[in-house]
Amino acid sequence: MSGVKNITVAADDDDIRLDRWFKRHFPELPYGRLEKLLRKGQIRLDGKRVKANQRIEKGQVVRVPPFGDTASLKPVEPKAHIHLTQDEIDEVRSWVLYRDDEVIVINKPAGLPTQGGTGIKRHLDGLLHALQFDKKDKPRLCHRLDKDTSGVLVLARSATAAGSLTKAFKSKDARKLYWALTVKVPNPRDGKVFQPIAKHPSWRGERMVIDVDEGQDARTLYRTIESTGNVAAWVAMEPRTGRTHQLRVHCAYLKTPIQGDGKYGGEDAYLTGEGVSKKMHLHARRIQIPSPDGVGVIDVFAPLPDHMKRSWDFFGFDEQNEEADELFDLSKKVTATYKHHD
Repeated sequence: MSGVKNITVAADDDDIRLDRWFKRHFPELPYGRLEKLLRKGQIRLDGKRVKANQRIEKGQVVRVPPFGDTASLKPVEPKAHIHLTQDEIDEVRSWVLYRDDEVIVINKPAGLPTQGGTGIKRHLDGLLHALQFDKKDKPRLCHRLDKDTSGVLVLARSATAAGSLTKAFKSKDARKLYWALTVKVPNPRDGKVFQPIAKHPSWRGERMVIDVDEGQDARTLYRTIESTGNVAAWVAMEPRTGRTHQLRVHCAYLKTPIQGDGKYGGEDAYLTGEGVSKKMHLHARRIQIPSPDGVGVIDVFAPLPDHMKRSWDFFGFDEQNEEADELFDLSKKVTATYKHHD
């Protein structure tokens, strides 16, 4: 068929969904027509039929056919940046924890969505032009944090860096350490949760649940740093897989939900007392990732957000406790078990 294009997936498009790739490169193509072209097999990936939610990899080839009646396709205007005042630009730049020629690491505030969506006007993706500095283009997101999770977030300043960083996250060469305040204390205090997770519909909307039959492998290592009786605990966690809401689901599985996480802990996820905020208490404390230039490792720590710091002060937790920043010893072999928690 004349007009067919075969486009090789670039490094900065590695590991994104195919429908997002089309939205990025062919914004004028309506989603309904994209689905129709996929159903008919006119769009293919490496010569094979594919679905819209398929994740694509650098180097794969997307077959892009003519879109049909192009006269009916209205060009989509590029999204305008969120207009920022100088004070707002200064605020965004104050989040920067680390910066070199290829990478920026920020401390994302709790409550800020990583990307836009229905009804979301202010999000990190729309603020990234404030972090352009001396570069021609704004930095790119390499991974995500939930809206209500604060902490370290890595941005790539070039397509080459984006490809390298995305590969590091995908291959698990990147290591992340989280701090959480849990309601009650995990038993055992230190351990692992190897419980597969799947997305299930519910009356409260879609949510992730433990599913030993249909779930994807999900592994979390954790240690209790400090606790106050059996009321609350400061828990450090290192996810060894990157499933949606993994730490939140695994904490709820231990019957120690994260403070403020009503979605997975219900009413049990809220401690009473004026000294503890009802906001989510989950913070990406540390990230360690190979530098895109191949020399050394970038290792960055993020200070606690104000609402968590107040809770730490309320319970008398020592934020300077060195054990809390230690990554887990992965030389110790662990065996996955999929036994339901009683």
